[in-house]
Amino acid sequence: MAASGQMLRVPNSRPPFTLSEIKKAIPPHCFQRSILRSSYYLVRDIVIALMFYYIATNYFQLLPQPLLFVAWPLYWACQGCVLYGVWLIGHECGHHTFSNYQWLDDTIGLIIHSALLTPYFSWKFTHRRHHSNISSIERDEVYVPKLKSQRGYYFDEYLDNLPCRVLRVIIRLTFGWYLYICFNMAGRKYDRFASHFNPNSPIFLDGERIQIVISDAGILATIYVIYYFVTVKGLVWVVCVYGVPLIVANGFLVLTTYLHHTHAAVPRYDSSEWDWLQGALGTVDRDYGILNNVFHNVTDAHVVHHLLATIPHYHATEATNAIKPILGKYYNFDGTPILKALWRESKECIYIEPDQSHKGVFWYSNK
Repeated sequence: MAASGQMLRVPNSRPPFTLSEIKKAIPPHCFQRSILRSSYYLVRDIVIALMFYYIATNYFQLLPQPLLFVAWPLYWACQGCVLYGVWLIGHECGHHTFSNYQWLDDTIGLIIHSALLTPYFSWKFTHRRHHSNISSIERDEVYVPKLKSQRGYYFDEYLDNLPCRVLRVIIRLTFGWYLYICFNMAGRKYDRFASHFNPNSPIFLDGERIQIVISDAGILATIYVIYYFVTVKGLVWVVCVYGVPLIVANGFLVLTTYLHHTHAAVPRYDSSEWDWLQGALGTVDRDYGILNNVFHNVTDAHVVHHLLATIPHYHATEATNAIKPILGKYYNFDGTPILKALWRESKECIYIEPDQSHKGVFWYSNK
C-alpha cells in the first residue's frame, strides 16, 4: 500500500511465507523482555502525567481568565495522550511483555487499567481472542463489519448523510469505548447480552469468571477514589483534572484501534477462507507523528504486533523494519493524515461485500 494512502487492495491469497520465516527475520533480542526498560517507560509516563497535573493545579489559577480557555484544553489534550500511553503499558501487561513474571504483569496491568476505568482481565481475555481471530467476520471480537444486507433500510434512508456521519464519529470517539465494554457494541454477536463487567457474560469461559470479579473490584475501588475526591475537591475539579483527560485517552484508544482494523484496501474473511496468518496481516500501520513515541509505537508498528504479540513495544519498530522485506505487498501502511483517514474510513467503510471472484473474501464498501 502506498504511503500516500492510495486505495490499492492488498493481496488476499495465502501468503508465500510462514510465521516461522517472519520470526526468523527478526533479531532475537527483539523478543527479550526487560523489566527495567518496561518500568522506565511506565515511570516516565507517570512522571509526565504528574507534572501536567502539578502545573494545572498550581499555576492555572494564576492565569488571567481568558488564558484559561487555552490552558485547560491544552492540559486535557496533553494529559489525555500521556494517559493513553499509560493505558498502553497495561496493554503490554495483558500480552505478558512487561516482564518475565506473569503475576507481576497482571498486578501492574490490573492497577493501571483499573485506575483508567478499564476492566483489566475482562479486556485481556477478549483482546486475546481478538488476536486469535483477527479479520474473521464470524469470530473476531471487535470492529466486526456488517454485510450490506444487515445494514438496514433506515440507515440508507435516514442515517447515511453528512450530519449523521459527523455524529457517528463524535459518538465513536467520546463514548465508543464504554459502549463496547459495557454493551459489546461493535463487538462480536452473542446469543444473549454480553458485557465486560458481567462475570456470567457469554464472552467469558467458566475458568475466567473469577478474574472478571477481580476486574470489577478494581473498577469499584477506582470509583470510590473518584467519589472521595469529588467530596473533597468538588465535581468540577475532578472532571477537569481527571475526567476530560480520560475521555481524550479513550478517544485515542478507539481512534487507533478503529484505524488499525478499518480500511477499504484490507480484506475480511469468512470461515471458508479465513486463515490465522492471513487474518493477522489484515491490519494497517498508521503514522501519528510525534505521538508514535507517546503511544509506544502501537500506532506505526501494529502489523508486527498482530503477527508476534510477545515482542515488547520498545522493539516493535526494529522488528517491523526487519519483516518488511519478507511481507512485501502483504505489509500494510497508510500515511494518510489521521483526521483525513478517520473521515475517509467513516465514509467509505460502512459495510462489507463479498469478492466476486474469490469466495470467502469480503471488502469494505459504501455503495
